[in-house]
Amino acid sequence: MSDSHVVVLGAGLGGTIAAYEIREALKGTARVTVVNKGEDYWFVPSNPWVAVGWREPEAIRVHLPPVMQKHGIAYSSIGAAKVHPTENRVELLDGSFVDYDYLVIATGPDLAFDEIPGFGPDGHTESICHTDHAAAAHAKFEELCANPRPIVVGAAQGASCYGPAYEMAMVLDTELKRRKIRDKVPMTFVTPEPYIGHLGLDGVGDTKSMLESEMRERHIKWLTNTRVTSVEDGVLHAEEVNEDGSLKKAHDLDFGWAMLLPAFRGVPAVQGIEGLSNPRGFILTDKHQRNPTYRNIFALGVCIAIPPTGPTPLPVGVPKTGFMIESMVTAIAQNLKQIHAGEEPTHEATWNAICLADFGDGGVAFVAKPQIPPRNTNWSASGKWVHLAKIGFEKYFLRKVRKGESEPFYEKLALHVLGIKKLRFD
Repeated sequence: MSDSHVVVLGAGLGGTIAAYEIREALKGTARVTVVNKGEDYWFVPSNPWVAVGWREPEAIRVHLPPVMQKHGIAYSSIGAAKVHPTENRVELLDGSFVDYDYLVIATGPDLAFDEIPGFGPDGHTESICHTDHAAAAHAKFEELCANPRPIVVGAAQGASCYGPAYEMAMVLDTELKRRKIRDKVPMTFVTPEPYIGHLGLDGVGDTKSMLESEMRERHIKWLTNTRVTSVEDGVLHAEEVNEDGSLKKAHDLDFGWAMLLPAFRGVPAVQGIEGLSNPRGFILTDKHQRNPTYRNIFALGVCIAIPPTGPTPLPVGVPKTGFMIESMVTAIAQNLKQIHAGEEPTHEATWNAICLADFGDGGVAFVAKPQIPPRNTNWSASGKWVHLAKIGFEKYFLRKVRKGESEPFYEKLALHVLGIKKLRFD
């Protein structure tokens, strides 16, 4: 197995950490290559701060090739055009190929802005899904502050990432208050969630009442069970539905600045491959993060298929949060180690979740063990400490990426003391 080649597809949160951890686990038994479109890692959780000017994009960027080279990891920045699982190769955007013995798919999502007319940064709304989107949103935010008008924030039907939408609304409120123009900017939160604080997880602890209370205190109106039908320049058209999905009320919301998170789907490189991805292009995996059809392919993070937590009037996806993704990374690294030792993989990720939702002057934190209910731990809390914790986590995680580390010993020790584990039965 000394000639084994492991290819990691994608270099976001999951792919970057996976490359480091797999390299460490398979040292001396396999070589590791990362295939990514571009050379930089961006700390996406800080994008709401970029959108209001609290962070410059450069502050949350890590240039990856030198870090990867230092740790003996090959790196291609060309990007993937198509995965060919029957041939064990990845076709790149320039027409060349990378062969693999094992493939770890960590691509993140394709952003489905095109599913709603006029939606997205190429239409009439802003985005914080990519850091360049957030930088463009900041320029538009400065225009809004010079000419105050209403704001609409939230998520579109089918979205599976709600925390950043809540963060964006609260951070906007905080910044507008600092500029002393909050009174001139009405704000509405639009979401397909059946209630505020659902988060795609049927709530965690008391997130429903905590987030509702925050929004009332900040004078943010909200519409739940609501789908976006189209967007024009300055007007968002939406439909609020009843519990049975029937139309309850149509809304035409005027705005001077709007940001709604889109639905996700699998990236084009993995779409339409029978046995590998589902109709939305998400990767099918078993409890070992392994594809049932192509046994030498593993997947982690936003790109994997997870069923919703339960029926809702509108499509509400399940988020894949940071620590949950890191638990998938560890399971894959240890399973690959077993395979290279001639054993069958046995490790399962806990899918535990630790989340910090920053509001600029406070925030909400929650721990869900596991993230998908029913849970062994279902805890949430709020306070100014969450904002400080988010700042600390940003600096800590960027340091990990820059140093090429996955889980320093002190992080492992702290998590052990808290009883938060990455592997089941560990």
